[in-house]
Order: sequence, then structure tokens, then C-alpha cells
Amino acid sequence: MTDSELNDLIGRVEQQERRLVFARFDNADAWRLGCLLVELATQRDLPIAVDIRRGAQQLFHAALPGSSADNDAWIARKVRVVERFGASSYLVGRRLAAKGQALDAGMGVDPALFAAHGGAFPVRVRDVGVVGAVTVSGLPQAEDHALVVEAIEAHLAEDS
Repeated sequence: MTDSELNDLIGRVEQQERRLVFARFDNADAWRLGCLLVELATQRDLPIAVDIRRGAQQLFHAALPGSSADNDAWIARKVRVVERFGASSYLVGRRLAAKGQALDAGMGVDPALFAAHGGAFPVRVRDVGVVGAVTVSGLPQAEDHALVVEAIEAHLAEDS
């Protein structure tokens, strides 16, 4: 990927994060969004795990055929990136790549505990900020990210 393409990608992901903001986010929202992700993945036969959290509480989790406990470990690492940086794990990773940097001890984090790979997207509530994360693991990082974005877009469209 060229520098120009990477910068365009970063701009698109930043725009997604500005646009995909919830009016509120409760347990019922997490359930509906999680079920939507499971439905999309099942229709496409995707071997993923899905996780939705608000703060420290896991509100939804599903492991579809073909996923493994390794996906759960990746979810935990991606969620920590959202919690620490207040941005999607994909955006954090792409911003670092654009600077030729990595998420490592030089940034004050243990790479065994943090993964700046696509798939965890912040649950941002209007006039509140980031309150949680929606995460998918099991596909290449761009596809994990795209699936979460697709589901959040559909969920927000239903609520409007």
C-alpha cells in the first residue's frame, strides 16, 4: 500500500468513527447488534468470534463454527487498544503504520496484551464519548473492521 493509499484509508476510517455514533447504548442495543453480526457471519459462513462490551462488562459474545479460543485472545488485545486510545484498533494500527511505528514497549504497552489490528470499533455515545467496543476476530483485519462497520451502520439505520 502506498503512503497516499494509507492516508486515504486513515481518512475513511476517521470519517467512519465520526459518523457512527450512538444516541445511547444499552444491553438491548448490544444484543441486537450482536445478533446482527452473528446473522451476517452465518449467512456468509464466516469463522468469527463476536464480542460487545460496555465498560468492563461483556454484554454479548458468540463463537461461530471455525473460530477458536485464539480469537477470544485477539478480541481482548484489540479491545484494550480501543480502551487505551479511544479509537478503533484498525485506525490505531494504520496510523502507526503510516509513521513506521509499532504498538510496543516503546509506546508503553506490552504487545502480548495489545493488538492494533482491525476488528475492534469504539461504541461512542453522543455527548458522552467512548463507552465500549464492538469486536470481531477471525478474518483478515480489514475484513474484521469492515464487518463491524457494516453491522453498526445497519443498527444505527434501524434506530433512526
